[in-house]
Amino acid sequence: MQLLLFIFLYPILWLISILPFRLLYIFSDFVYILVYRIIKYRKKIVRDNIAMALPNLSIDERISIEKKFYAHMCDMFLEMIKTMTISQKEIEKRFSFTNLDVYLDLEKKGKSVALLCSHYASYEWVLSMNKYITFKGFGIYKRVNNKYFDKLVRNIRSRFKAELITTRETRPTIERNSRDGVLSLYGFASDQSPQIKTKTYWSTFMGIETPVHVGAEVLAKRYDMNMVFLKVRKVKRGYYEADLELLSENVTEIPDFEITEIFLKKVEVLIKEAPEFYLWTHKRWKHKKSV
Repeated sequence: MQLLLFIFLYPILWLISILPFRLLYIFSDFVYILVYRIIKYRKKIVRDNIAMALPNLSIDERISIEKKFYAHMCDMFLEMIKTMTISQKEIEKRFSFTNLDVYLDLEKKGKSVALLCSHYASYEWVLSMNKYITFKGFGIYKRVNNKYFDKLVRNIRSRFKAELITTRETRPTIERNSRDGVLSLYGFASDQSPQIKTKTYWSTFMGIETPVHVGAEVLAKRYDMNMVFLKVRKVKRGYYEADLELLSENVTEIPDFEITEIFLKKVEVLIKEAPEFYLWTHKRWKHKKSV
């Protein structure tokens, strides 16, 4: 059944990927109507998340953000499909890095790098950064249940030299590379909700007490990696700009969880600047701390 679904959908995805951007975004407008007004995909989750995170806004303001978010989400989904066939020249034009020297200077230090980013603006095209680096690049992702689509996602996201590893493969991969002297860049999108465990770390994110991922910081300390934050902004439809900010070159000297807290605050700033570009469809604040 998984194979039949893939065989049916793959030609459609490929045809979408070869559309000129002008037609791609016209199609996205139709997808928006389908997803937001007809299917109402995760509409309650999105509405509840925005209300919790931005309680100071009026209902009309939150609805406006909600509509803009769905329009952006549809664009981003189709942009991911477009990556199947997009040229290097085109993606360089549409996803630019303002200060790659911040990262390239870290490569000269001779230590691997942990890059923290969020599910904001275009996190799919962040992987194009691998065309500019000399270290081996790894993107950490969550496996797709359909193995054929999982392979497709890997192929799409690996077009620009990046190697995808699952969350379970992350620690063994870093440990092996560290042992073998393979200098690497690891991309962590650490702003979504983790599984609740006995030693889960809780913080305040958008004014709400919530569990947070600390794996990037823990692994960076264990294997003495430098850490940077990638801040992505949407300039206009189909165009993004990314800035790199140094978090630490001496992670082992920083108190535990301080870097994680800095990261969360930086993500909050982005959300408050333009909340419509954050990924509101995930149940980010589903867990409540036991008293």
